[in-house]
Amino acid sequence: MKIQIKKLNNNAIIPTQGSTYSAGYDLYACLDENVDKIVIQPHTTEKIGTGLAIAIPNGYFGAIFARSGISSKKGLRPANCVGVCDSDYRGEYIVALHNDTDNVQIVEQHERIAQLVVMPYLELDFEECENLSETTRGANGFGSTGK
Repeated sequence: MKIQIKKLNNNAIIPTQGSTYSAGYDLYACLDENVDKIVIQPHTTEKIGTGLAIAIPNGYFGAIFARSGISSKKGLRPANCVGVCDSDYRGEYIVALHNDTDNVQIVEQHERIAQLVVMPYLELDFEECENLSETTRGANGFGSTGK
């Protein structure tokens, strides 16, 4: 699948795969010209630009997931856990990184900060009704299927 991408900043890096069959494409920090790093204080969130705009095809969306490396080594993750970039969005892809640790964390220019997975979705028409079909589980929620 071809995806159109536009560099909004000459320093931006086009997303890359870590290996041949990686589902996610790494997104890189693209900091302002006079900035070489961003400091993220403990338990706070900073928005990190990628310098890229991406045209996701209709019927798909761009899902922004955490990278396991930055998550496990630095305690950084997307603040909303999974970002959803709709197919009609044409602005810069920005990742809000949250620092879950008690320590200051640093993000440097061109550091891999998240991963983009392009995924299909279903268009839905919701139909209001008086009753839903019966199931064995019924309305039993949180933890109802485990011990």
